[in-house]
Amino acid sequence: MSSFTSILKILEFLKLLIFFFFENLILLIFPPCKKKKFYGRQIALKFAPLGAALVLWDIDGEGNKETSTLAQKNGATQVLVYHCDCSSREEVYEQADKVRKEVGDVTILISNAGILLGEKFCDVSDADFEKTLRVNFFSQVWTCKAFLPAMMTCNHGHLVSTASAAGLLEIRDYYSASKHGVKTTVICPYFINTKLAKGFQTKNPLILPVYDAEYAASKIMDAIQKEKFYLIMPLTSYIFSIKTKNVTHLLAFMDKAFSRKKKD
Repeated sequence: MSSFTSILKILEFLKLLIFFFFENLILLIFPPCKKKKFYGRQIALKFAPLGAALVLWDIDGEGNKETSTLAQKNGATQVLVYHCDCSSREEVYEQADKVRKEVGDVTILISNAGILLGEKFCDVSDADFEKTLRVNFFSQVWTCKAFLPAMMTCNHGHLVSTASAAGLLEIRDYYSASKHGVKTTVICPYFINTKLAKGFQTKNPLILPVYDAEYAASKIMDAIQKEKFYLIMPLTSYIFSIKTKNVTHLLAFMDKAFSRKKKD
């Protein structure tokens, strides 16, 4: 019986693999219109017509106001804008207090702040390493600590965390929160066509495509609504992640992908 179940799982995986291959083929033949897009903005615009009260945090004040305007044009009835440097623990907790007082408890928390240095290990300064950890990792810790307790108290909520297909790791603490009625979705994208991945070119667009921001946002919305724990984009990146556990190989891959020039 267990062998039969294993065969079914393999067939299901192969079916998904074939589906994603043809999906990527269609995107390659008919690419989306390339415009300057922002990953977080596209997610906000997907929520806009659903009647959600949007609370937008960004270190870019002008960009945040523009997102607010677009969200209202898209049907959002309540949009609140806050300036927040998510790499600062104090600022995260300060803005979280303001949100609780002015809006109320947050029921869906989407953490997508991130920076990408795209440099060799020895070329990255200590300050840049620390900044990367504060933005990419600790900002999610601090925002979760700020808003998760209320979700657990109300036995209702959803955490959406943007990780990376380069490091597919299980997040057990997030899973434990689901026991308190809080759903969790971990987003593991390969690369998304935003200014964060500027200069990145994939050598295998059929297998490891760089997704358009709006398309990626649609996939994320679908994962949230279906309460998926993991969203790996594309699914083939999971297979490659198994083969690239060696850090040296991963760094070499990143080096070639960005086609960096040696400094004079």
